[in-house]
Amino acid sequence: MSENDYMKVIHKIAKNYSGPLGASDLIERAGSAKFTLLGEASHGTSEFYTHRAALSKRLIEEKGYTFIAVEGDWPSCFALNRYIKGHAGSNVREALKDFARWPTWMWANQEIAEFAEWLRSYNSGKPEEEKVGFYGIDVYSLWESLNELLGYLESKGGEALEAAKRVFECFEPHGGDEQSYGVASSLYGEGCEDEVVRLLRRLQDKWKDSVLIQDREQELSAELNALAVHDAENYYRTMIRYDAQSWNVRDRHMVEVLEKLMAFHGESARAIVWEHNTHIGDARATDMKDEGMVNVGQLLREKYGEDVYAVGFGTYEGSVIAGRSWGAPAQEMTVPPAMHGSWEELLHRLGPKDKLLLFPANDSVLDEAILGHRAIGVVYHPERERGNYVPTCLSKRYDAFIYIGQTKALSPLVFEPVQA
Repeated sequence: MSENDYMKVIHKIAKNYSGPLGASDLIERAGSAKFTLLGEASHGTSEFYTHRAALSKRLIEEKGYTFIAVEGDWPSCFALNRYIKGHAGSNVREALKDFARWPTWMWANQEIAEFAEWLRSYNSGKPEEEKVGFYGIDVYSLWESLNELLGYLESKGGEALEAAKRVFECFEPHGGDEQSYGVASSLYGEGCEDEVVRLLRRLQDKWKDSVLIQDREQELSAELNALAVHDAENYYRTMIRYDAQSWNVRDRHMVEVLEKLMAFHGESARAIVWEHNTHIGDARATDMKDEGMVNVGQLLREKYGEDVYAVGFGTYEGSVIAGRSWGAPAQEMTVPPAMHGSWEELLHRLGPKDKLLLFPANDSVLDEAILGHRAIGVVYHPERERGNYVPTCLSKRYDAFIYIGQTKALSPLVFEPVQA
């Protein structure tokens, strides 16, 4: 098929997108699912955050969605969850200070602060079981989750505390250095896997025994911190040798946390998931499958079918917050015009207005179209754009796609350094 063939089909299904308030067709389609996955083409674009927030508000208010799960660490997101539910603090900036791990701008930004304030207001006065939660489902928080566990279990005592102390003693020689632990465990057999498994077993499903819902959520938090330690240990051990396998460990962890959150919230639970397109868009519709990689979107679709609704996002040009290398200071960078022949460039050709694509089932033309689709990470080099495009069949990767022609960088919150 030629680009002209693709353009004809896209022209037929593309609707002008005036923003989330005008996206009622999308809300209706997503409203029948148990999982609505809202993506992003970068971790530093304001519109991706604000449009996801506005769509999430509609899904919560109009369709009864129960909680939001994001590509963030459990401990820092749980601190924000407590603020959102009115259990801690009165200042959203204070609630966001726990997002201290690079890249801090992903969640410590003005866009999230404004959404958190809306969630807190929405939850105000509601019974505890009706409050909308905000949770992190990523795998990176090995040390933070372990410290949270120790602090929580010290107030409880018992065998679980002793198990947590043994885990801490095993990890302590590595001084918070994931690479050091990965080398020691993968290459020299000096891992902590057995200790972590024993700890997780002591905490699994303990929340079911608690009567008060706040106590239940604290018990759930303890279990999910232990699960984060367990899977992070596996992730860093695997990462030393197998890049694809460590990716799979991470995305399988995120699905497991999602399922535990669904069980916690009961039979009527419905989840909104905020993650990068590379996680929520079905990996089978990209070249990821050739590397043996799976992701959240694929795993959920395989298990839950039509109960999953995935929405991808993309942009033609603008600006973004990212770093020039891992751990480098955040900076605003220019996002150049999309590469010729990419999905974003084809949508740009249709005209200057933003577009919403609601993909029909089994379209013979679109389902054969594999074109470049831009993916910007937390490390970004605009001058090396070609490497940022993932070969993608858009109609198989997502159920819908939101194209925003001009985008701008999000607004990181800057916190004063802590005085010694």
